[in-house]
Order: sequence, then structure tokens, then C-alpha cells
Amino acid sequence: MKQQAQLKRSLGLWSSLALVIGTVIGSGIFFKQASVLDYSHSTTMALLAWIFGGLLTLASGLTIAEIGAQMPHTGGLYFYMEKIYGKLWGFLSGWMQIIVYGPAMIAALGSYLAVLLVAFFDLPNSWEHPLAIFSVALITIFNLLSNRYGAAFQILTTIGKFIPIIAIIIFGLFFGDHNALGNVVSQSSSSSTGNFGVAILATLFAYDGWILLANMGGEIKNPQKLLPLAIIWGLVIVLVAYILVTWGIFSVLTADQIHQFGEDAAPHFASIAFGNLGGKLLNIGIIISIAGCLNGKIMSFPRIMYAMAKNDDLPFSKKLAYVNAKTHSPMIATLVIFCIAVLMILSVNADRLTELCIFTVYCFYVIAFCGLFKLRLVHPQRPRPFSVPLYPWIPLIAIGGAIFVLISEIISDTQGVLVSLIIVIVGIPIYFYKNRPER
Repeated sequence: MKQQAQLKRSLGLWSSLALVIGTVIGSGIFFKQASVLDYSHSTTMALLAWIFGGLLTLASGLTIAEIGAQMPHTGGLYFYMEKIYGKLWGFLSGWMQIIVYGPAMIAALGSYLAVLLVAFFDLPNSWEHPLAIFSVALITIFNLLSNRYGAAFQILTTIGKFIPIIAIIIFGLFFGDHNALGNVVSQSSSSSTGNFGVAILATLFAYDGWILLANMGGEIKNPQKLLPLAIIWGLVIVLVAYILVTWGIFSVLTADQIHQFGEDAAPHFASIAFGNLGGKLLNIGIIISIAGCLNGKIMSFPRIMYAMAKNDDLPFSKKLAYVNAKTHSPMIATLVIFCIAVLMILSVNADRLTELCIFTVYCFYVIAFCGLFKLRLVHPQRPRPFSVPLYPWIPLIAIGGAIFVLISEIISDTQGVLVSLIIVIVGIPIYFYKNRPER
């Protein structure tokens, strides 16, 4: 009998680092400055919000790093939930990610990339949907090849996205003529309602995506060592970059200017710093940044579907678990995720869908973080290739941060929370159908 092809462990430290950095840094750092500032009302508090958001995310990364080092397999959060809490919890976390959250993230990034391309080349707005689909299709085709190609593209785009980041940092730190701290948005111009907690929440969305490397656990060389290293150092690099970019922008633009420009604050910064050409160059950097982020999502989310299919958790599992013998890529799973993303581009507001799923993602985050305590209690003698420092305080901070997101979502978007819970509940009958006794 011919042996079925398997995923190949070919991702090293640099590829893994690029996946963490590339899936976190998309457009958020460039376009979230105004909203974080408006919620916090001063540049000092806004900078603190970025720092607190990064530290909460780092605590989450350290917690998952210990779990992931013990379970270095494809599927990430889905696999962890199943092994710690049982098949139903694993299925529901995977179901939510592959049916809505993953495709919606891909659709939203593809749509935003298309908006930037239309603006950059001065094309009609009617080109947005075709360009979004073309962009997602092109990167999907790239990921049907060996994961070495996707990893190489991720490294190149990660390097490319640091060009505008470094330019902003250098100009802001050395040529900015404003004090980055203590600058307050005037009451007359500030119409946003919010507080420091809401500002932190806004930064947490810009930091999200780091856990997707865990989906590739079965393709990382020496994952017990490299998975924690990549998550931790990747998040440290992102945290430092976000802080310095924020400081750079605050050194060049006043708080009122950032509030006035809104999402266009970063392009205005580029125009002030580098002239009219600066805005175009920054747009190229952001396009590269989003392309790299999109590539990371397209690489990682099909691995969840593949892992679920390998466990026969999904309809048509045998087909969805197919791995090409030459490229060692989960081709059918990748194409299915692509098709769902295209449907979302054409029919719904993918941005809204990602907002709806944030609540459920963080529900599973909380449960997974608590799972670290269960692992230590139930399996105290199990070898731990990586142990979270300052245990139990770091995991408790991660749990507290995730609970903070959940409470904030319930208060700010109760209707969306209910819709997101319904999406998860829909998966329950499918799970029991697949696991019915007569099978």
C-alpha cells in the first residue's frame, strides 16, 4: 500500500520568526495610531497603551510557548484544546477558525490590499473586488508549492515591511521637533469616547496573530526549541518596533494633527518627512506589509483544517487531509480556505466578521491559558522543553488580559458577541454527527 504524503519539517528559526512577525505586523501599526491616541487622550498614555498591550501579548506568547513545546504538532490551538480538554473543545476551536475567522482574516487583508492598490495605481473602484481575489489567489497558488517558498516569501516581505518602519523610527527620533510625551488632544477636537482600557484593547488587535505559528508545529525543525524561541523573540521585536514607531510619529506630529488625520496620520508623516514621494513609498511598504501578513494567514489556517481532517473531525476528511507528494503542502485544505475567503470578499463585510470572531478567539485563549495549570497539575513529571518564567504570574497576566478583552467586547458589542457564539454553537451538531455511535 502506497504511503500517504506527510507535511515536511523544513521551517527553521528565521522562517518561524518571519511568520510570527509577518502575521502580527500588517497595517495596524500604521493606521491604529489615531484611534489609540483618541481613546487615551494623550501621547504619554497612548504610548503606555502600546507598551501594556505588548506586555500582555508577550505574557500570552510565553504561556502558549510552554504548551506548544510539549505538543509540537500541526493544528496549534485546535490540537492543544483537544489534548487538554477533549475532542469537542478542540473541534469547536478549530471549527471557528477554519469556517469564519481564518477566511475572514484572509478576505479582509485581501480587500484592504486591493484598496491600497487601487489608490496607488489610480484605478477605478470597481477594480477592488477583482484585485482582492487576484491577490489572495496569487498568494494561495504560491502556498500550494513547497512550504519553503511560502517561508521565503514571508522572510522577504518581513524584511520589506521593516523599511518603512525603520524610516519612521529614524526620522522621528532624530529629526522630530515635538516632545513625544505629554502632548494632549484638545477637548475641542476630541470627539472619541473611551479610556485607557479601550486604548489597550485597540492595541491588542494590532498585536494579534502571533499564535498562528503554532499551526505549523508539524513543519518546524526541532519545534520543542524553535517554537518558543520564535514566538518570544518575534513578539519582543514587534513590541520594540511598535513602541519606536509610535514614539517617532508622536515626535513629528502633534496630538491634534494625529487626531485630525485619523487613519491617514502615517501617510501625512511620510509626506512631512520625505516629501510627496514619501507617501507613495510608505504605501509600497504597507502593501508589502499586508502581502506578508496575508501570506502568513494563508500558510497557517489550512494547517488547522488539515489537522482536523487527519483526525476525521470534518465532512470529506479524507480529501481535506490530502498532502501533495511533491510539494508536501495540504492542497485541498488550502483551496477550500481560499474558496471560503473569496465568497466572503464577494458577499459580506469581512472586517465585521473578524470583529465578531475576536470574542470567540479570546474565549479559547482563556481556556488554553488555563490549560497550562491543568497540564502542570495532571502531568507534573512530563518533560517541559520550555518553562514559562515567573510561573504562575505570567500565565495569570495572560488570563487577565484575555478576560479584559472578553469583558470589553461584551460591553461594546453585545450583539456581535451573541452572533459569534452562535457561529461556534452551529459546530456542535456537526461534531456529534461526525462522532455518532453507529459510525
